Amino acid sequence: MSAPHTTAPYYFVPGPSRWPLLAGLSLLLTMVGASAWVNDAQWGPYLNIAGIVGIITVLYFWFGDAIGESEKGLYSQRVDHSFRWSMSWFIFSEVMFFGAFFGALFYARTITMPWLGDLDHKVLWPDFAAHWGNVGPAGTVEEFKTMTPFPIPTINTALLLTSGVTLTIAHHALRAGHRAQTAIWLFATILLGATFMGFQASEYIEAYSHLNLKLTSGIYGSTFFMLTGFHGFHVTMGAIMLSVVLYRVLKGHFTPEHHFAFEGAAWYWHFVDVVWLGLYVVVYWL
Repeated sequence: MSAPHTTAPYYFVPGPSRWPLLAGLSLLLTMVGASAWVNDAQWGPYLNIAGIVGIITVLYFWFGDAIGESEKGLYSQRVDHSFRWSMSWFIFSEVMFFGAFFGALFYARTITMPWLGDLDHKVLWPDFAAHWGNVGPAGTVEEFKTMTPFPIPTINTALLLTSGVTLTIAHHALRAGHRAQTAIWLFATILLGATFMGFQASEYIEAYSHLNLKLTSGIYGSTFFMLTGFHGFHVTMGAIMLSVVLYRVLKGHFTPEHHFAFEGAAWYWHFVDVVWLGLYVVVYWL
């Protein structure tokens, strides 16, 4: 928000917009296409891709409208507060999202697995081994090797922690009015995030090719790939957000006093960092 706020109305309310309707329609096409795809309908992938393209297009123009309104000085401090509350609730919903997956992992590992391995169930599954990373009752899952914290997960932890530092430096530079330093440190943050994703892709290739660890490798494989995969998706989304912020910094947007778009993306990135620390300990070490 680089425009002066003294000219803003008490609370800016935009006029009627077509974007919510188009966003809903795009989401509908995406989900219908995905449902058809998993049920082997030939038209499913095309409809799914069309829906995704529609979502990306809507987001591009919708956010473009919001940026234009901000740069025209239409957003007052009250609108800024609304944005902050909205981003806070969004991140809270993401906390609940990952909380559900961590809860599923806890239930399967701490409650269900010992229960299936007790004496009462030895008659049903005499060969079942109640240790994490097992192959299921009666060997229903192909043999696989579990993931270790070395070397890639530990390297990725260092990368994300470092990216949190570089992003904080960029934020302080922006608040001090040093636009060039802001751009440099912001670019470094994005580069660290991209390197993280490259290492994660390498880890997945290693899992499938040499460890025989797949999404179908029982509860261990499904929880591993769901947790790390969704986290990787969030890293990708965070890097895209920061890339847009970097573009705006280079275009001369934001002032030391008004730059919530930067702050909102930074909140999201730090949240992703915290989630990874939980994943690193629970998934790779415990």
